[in-house]
Amino acid sequence: MLQPYLGCSNRDFQVRRARRKQLQTSWAAWLLLALVWGCDSPPAEPERLIIGEPVAAATGFAEVVDADARVEVLAEGYAWSEGPVWVGGSIGLLYSDVPGNTIHRWHEADGASVWLTPSGDTDGSGGGGSNGLTLDAAGRLILAQHGDRRIARLEAPWDNPASRFETLTDSYDDRPYNSPNDLVFGSDGSLYFTDPPYGLESPSQSALGFMGVYRLGPSGNVSLIDSTLTRPNGIALSPDESVLYVANSDPEQAMWVAYDLSPDGTVSGKRVFADATASVGQENPGLPDGLKVDTEGRLFATGPGGVWVLDSSGAHLGTIRTEGATANVAFGEDGSTLFLT
Repeated sequence: MLQPYLGCSNRDFQVRRARRKQLQTSWAAWLLLALVWGCDSPPAEPERLIIGEPVAAATGFAEVVDADARVEVLAEGYAWSEGPVWVGGSIGLLYSDVPGNTIHRWHEADGASVWLTPSGDTDGSGGGGSNGLTLDAAGRLILAQHGDRRIARLEAPWDNPASRFETLTDSYDDRPYNSPNDLVFGSDGSLYFTDPPYGLESPSQSALGFMGVYRLGPSGNVSLIDSTLTRPNGIALSPDESVLYVANSDPEQAMWVAYDLSPDGTVSGKRVFADATASVGQENPGLPDGLKVDTEGRLFATGPGGVWVLDSSGAHLGTIRTEGATANVAFGEDGSTLFLT
């Protein structure tokens, strides 16, 4: 088995990416954006090595992921890459380097480049830049900003990006958020987001005194969904929007939680959807973090060892092993590609 490349290099090396065999709902190709962190050199074009392998845990994994699919390294050298979102067109993929306070762009035609800086700490107060990224119904970029402690919309045009933002929400109950992390839109325009302490020097600095899961309604009102999770992180909706999923990135409670979601945004039936606590360890780097749901209701959720694929009942179908901590994922291109950070 090929070993992962975890260094910082500018050498040229090309590998063809794996593709899925059939255009159904299974995924046969992944593209890894960045697996390394702590490198002093700037992000460079990768060696395009293929790493990792899909590992089946239950019957049915082969229907979702081809056995010969592999992860291809596209770019590296970031401090901690996060929040990928597929925009398409001339933009391609955008993703955050949180400590670098920068959004990067990757496109098949010309590789990786800096796209926007600063991305989430606009006054230099610290705490990091943007984390989660998504698009609203009008196709505008929405950002979870650590340093500015808010959810914001980019006000600059796509072809001339600049750090001009409109605040959508920056506080709850007249107290600032900790550091908004990840976010997902419902079809009615409601925005669901998480607020762990990772942008703070210490959780004790929280003005709220808890880590929250929130809903920003279409009218601008903010409601608290849950204040009991220790480290709420990635967030996603089921295809019919009847279930809200939240990842908890606490190594002592490494799990995914599900809530029944009503049309008015209220939740009930909170439950542990899947628990990965027993898998946490040095042999399986990473924790529940970012996640996305495919059209069949399956979760592609970063966790110990790589990306866990869970069916709609919470059963673990298998893991896309990346041999390094994986932060987040996004579907892109024609839908057969999964981008990982």
